Amino acid sequence: MRRLPARPFAGLAAAGLLAALAGCGAEAGGSSAEPAAGVGGDRAIRAQKVMRLTQAHELTGMTLLEGPTFDGNGGLLVVDVTAPSGEPKVLRVDVRKKTSRPVHTDDRGTYTSAQFSPYDGRLYLTDFSHGDIVSLAPDGGDPRTFFSGEVDGARMNPDDLAFDQEGNLYISDSRGMSRGEATGRVVRIDREGENATVLADGLASPNGISFDAGYRGLWFSELTRNRISYLRLDDKGGRASLHTAVQVDGGIAQTDSIAVDADGNLYQALHGRPAMAVYSDSGERLATVELPARAAEGLESATNVAITPGGTTAYMTVSGPAGGYVYRFDALAEGIRQSNGG
Repeated sequence: MRRLPARPFAGLAAAGLLAALAGCGAEAGGSSAEPAAGVGGDRAIRAQKVMRLTQAHELTGMTLLEGPTFDGNGGLLVVDVTAPSGEPKVLRVDVRKKTSRPVHTDDRGTYTSAQFSPYDGRLYLTDFSHGDIVSLAPDGGDPRTFFSGEVDGARMNPDDLAFDQEGNLYISDSRGMSRGEATGRVVRIDREGENATVLADGLASPNGISFDAGYRGLWFSELTRNRISYLRLDDKGGRASLHTAVQVDGGIAQTDSIAVDADGNLYQALHGRPAMAVYSDSGERLATVELPARAAEGLESATNVAITPGGTTAYMTVSGPAGGYVYRFDALAEGIRQSNGG
């Protein structure tokens, strides 16, 4: 996600997050001693425009698309983080017809990611402003608050989420982002929404989170340290170990959401540049997904991607002053659950 302008937006302003949501700019934090990822095998993948989905909202002054995910019928859903009350906060996109229709709106949520649960089949949304996890029926109805309240004495700012195979949730909690403090966390919530456990803390604006292809551990990014870490899990879903896996050489760009394909490759979205960096699970920089130069004008971030389950067509959400767009490119391997939302 990226920094929002100081415009009237009741839900965000009330939470004191207006200057923080969707990224924090260039706060210091990461260790300069950590090596940058190699770019020896880096190649360019050109993304092609599918459609402009949204324009800047009059009330909030911007639009920000996030959380692309496919439903069970192959339909693509996305969230608009900055949509005000009464305007669509979840949209269904027909990429063939290049049309969209609203799925859900409300007068409260600031939704930054979306993913369907393998346990109950419902669509789960992270409400960054209020610290809640909300679920919807697949058609967008029957809204329920799945989780709310504090975790270890502090309310979350949940950004992205990932499900394990049993339906337990793993959340990147960007707590501390508004103050530039390294107090973010990775939080596990059981599939009943009753028990929340902190697996990692002291993190600098954790953002993207995804399981590896074998569900052995989690990749997660820290936006203000421009790095990807790997959190290995034990057989009970707890923390076994944690280490820095990739130091992203992003220049002006910062690490946003993460997706993983069937070969285990990581698709690291970039805030500050409408592009994605692709790495192998051994940390090799494989490719950079880019927009044609002329198309990139007025677009500032590529926030996330969903790869067609069982196929290689990838749909990337891109936003900026020019609007919110869906772009398409050919992924390096097939899409799986780990490249479908979050």
